[in-house]
Amino acid sequence: MPATARDPLLDNAKMALVLLVVLGHSWTLLPHSDVTDHLYDFLYAWHVPAFVFVTGYLSRGFVYSRARLWTLVRTVVVPYLLFETALALFRIYVGGETLEDLFQDPHWPMWYLSALFFWRLLTPVFRPLPAGLVVAVAVSIVAGMYAGDTLDIARVLGLLPFFVMGLKATPERLELLRRRPAQLAAVVVFVGIWVLTTWTDSWASTEWLYYRSRYDEMGYADDLQALLTRALVLAIGTLGAWAFFALVPRVHGWFTRMGAFTLVVYLFHGFAVKGAEYAGFPGWAEDHQVIAFGVTTLAAGCLALLLAWPPLATRLQDLVDPLGYAERHVRHAVDLTAAKDQVQPEVQAGLESAAAGGPTVPR
Repeated sequence: MPATARDPLLDNAKMALVLLVVLGHSWTLLPHSDVTDHLYDFLYAWHVPAFVFVTGYLSRGFVYSRARLWTLVRTVVVPYLLFETALALFRIYVGGETLEDLFQDPHWPMWYLSALFFWRLLTPVFRPLPAGLVVAVAVSIVAGMYAGDTLDIARVLGLLPFFVMGLKATPERLELLRRRPAQLAAVVVFVGIWVLTTWTDSWASTEWLYYRSRYDEMGYADDLQALLTRALVLAIGTLGAWAFFALVPRVHGWFTRMGAFTLVVYLFHGFAVKGAEYAGFPGWAEDHQVIAFGVTTLAAGCLALLLAWPPLATRLQDLVDPLGYAERHVRHAVDLTAAKDQVQPEVQAGLESAAAGGPTVPR
């Protein structure tokens, strides 16, 4: 594959992961049962770590330059402010919810943009650091003792090892996961995670998989036990993320092209999920548990694919990145003006030449 070619593996991975995000969030509308709780825990044990891993991998080129910092503001800070406001207004005025600490404590599911902002700023620090991954693991484990809710710093630090792991990855290292032995091992890993998450509440709890709460808030007075539990959760997430990348296909097709619009899917799907909640879907699901699971799963998949459908996604992208949209239109207007200014003298010279009997400007 040429060095400049876009690797379909990454776009397939991005689209698959954001589809799983929509699926996981949609499953929260369902009543608790052994089956749905197990599926939920299995998914959250590894898919968010995998999402953060690919985020780190795609952030490797970030440096402290004026252009990169402006892009960070334009594509992360501005969408955060816009969608945090829009989703909060939707939850307050449509859902009748009461929200506090707007912007300071990111509301569901806006934590990812807050975390992405800080992770990108940490990139030039951790990428060249020889023991960067070891430091990130130590930070994650210790952060569970002190980190709070402000700007979701607990998640920023808790998930930091997966981001740094992505920073340290290279195309050559990813290729090691594509070998047949690694793919066979990936199947074993997923089977192991499936078995382990059957008893999530016996060795931890679902809350551990969110990386957002302090150890004492989860009832852990024994710091050593809490530290070991966080280390175990990190290990499970790491193995699951590697297993996912070993098995994701590298074929190019319509699904691959949707991978360019994962942020659109992420930012817009929350309105649909919350809208279903406000419309009373959880109550209906309580009375039709089996059918509701199938309907929810199918609807979540269709929603993700619809939001990433290029004819729609390209228009929604303008709402996600309004400054980029404005920049493109201003640049286009400037280019048209420059082209017009360049053509007019040539046309005038041609007319004058024609009037004098010379050759005309070619059409």
